[in-house]
Amino acid sequence: MSQTLQAVRGMNDILPDDAETWEYFEDIVRDWLQSYGYRPIRMPLVEPTPLFKRAIGEVTDIVEKEMYSFEDALNGEHLTLRPEGTASCVRAVIQHSLIPSGGPQRLYYYGPMFRHERPQKGRYRQFHQIGVEALGFAGPETDAELILMCARLWDDLGLEDVALEINSLGSPEERAQHRAALIAYLELHQEQLDEDGRRRLHTNPLRILDTKNPALQAIVDAAPRLADYLGDESKAHFDAVQVFLKDAGIPYRINHRLVRGLDYYNRTVFEWVTTRLGAQGTICAGGRYDGLFEQLGGKPQPAAGFAIGIERLLLLWQACGGESERMAPDAYVVSVGAAAQRLAFRAAEALREHGFAVLMHCGGGSFKSQMKKADASAAAVAVVIGEDEAAAAEVGLKPLRGGGAQQRVALETLPEALAGLLYPEESVQED
Repeated sequence: MSQTLQAVRGMNDILPDDAETWEYFEDIVRDWLQSYGYRPIRMPLVEPTPLFKRAIGEVTDIVEKEMYSFEDALNGEHLTLRPEGTASCVRAVIQHSLIPSGGPQRLYYYGPMFRHERPQKGRYRQFHQIGVEALGFAGPETDAELILMCARLWDDLGLEDVALEINSLGSPEERAQHRAALIAYLELHQEQLDEDGRRRLHTNPLRILDTKNPALQAIVDAAPRLADYLGDESKAHFDAVQVFLKDAGIPYRINHRLVRGLDYYNRTVFEWVTTRLGAQGTICAGGRYDGLFEQLGGKPQPAAGFAIGIERLLLLWQACGGESERMAPDAYVVSVGAAAQRLAFRAAEALREHGFAVLMHCGGGSFKSQMKKADASAAAVAVVIGEDEAAAAEVGLKPLRGGGAQQRVALETLPEALAGLLYPEESVQED
């Protein structure tokens, strides 16, 4: 007997009960994004590997250790399953000249991303993100609106224990000055750094500030702060973001160690964090990345955005009491006998034509067994058809919730009769 195959570890099936929750959640998200004027874009799951190396940075964890990359056997191209969406989105906007032809763009996307890391609760090798990108907008009001958008979604979902952390990374020139001072400082403590810190010292020292190693906290706390190297323009931008947040009543904490793991960020960066998910406390992160267009070969454009981890957000939503409504048909059609089954097809299609969700029993069985399945389906009404009903071109309507007697109606009046059972108040108003 052949071995049973299973999904790749860390790449999970989303089964019907959970998939319905995802669809319910996605409807909420879609309405939220459209209320801010964002439009959908869909990019390929596979991109040229150089796209991510150039955008994310050669010495980031994602590029060094986490990307699923391979060589296409047909043409020798080096390809990668996308580990994040911003680089793909910017690539698409450049390739199709969306900003020159249509002006600044507010875009969103959602779907799977891929990173080779150790699977754990809320963090998988195939995971899903909602990405929101404001492209061509330079002002601090855009940064603030992105943050306010998140606050609106948390409110819509009824989330608790979510806190905002912000920081400014300044300009590339300011970061270079800080980087030189940071390296000089860390070199004085090189022997005390862990292996990861020594490896990053001359390649990506900012990431050392984000270490989770308790033994390095004192060194990190005393390190030169990027805030001390910001110029007047960067300070004014960051101050303006804070004014907008204060005006909107959004509490926040400035976290000077918040640097983000991707090289393309500049100026405002932010994270929404929670204490309810253990170590995986970040549910949303983003910021400004004004240099990315030029890095990817396009004309310089200001840009900002954020990404939400769907798995983590759903865990938090459910921890806060969120749940989706179970999807249930309006009617379940049961039938016994050949003529009754033929009429059942006609009845079911007549109802669907009028916009009703209808589940038709297949596979035979007695009225009793079929009615059990009708009740288990959570349908509001059973449409019952036997040989007598079939001979008279009629059907029985039996309410399954809240009681009520079964009634017989002609096939041509079935949609109106079902509407009367499902929406009695509307029928009374029409009368």
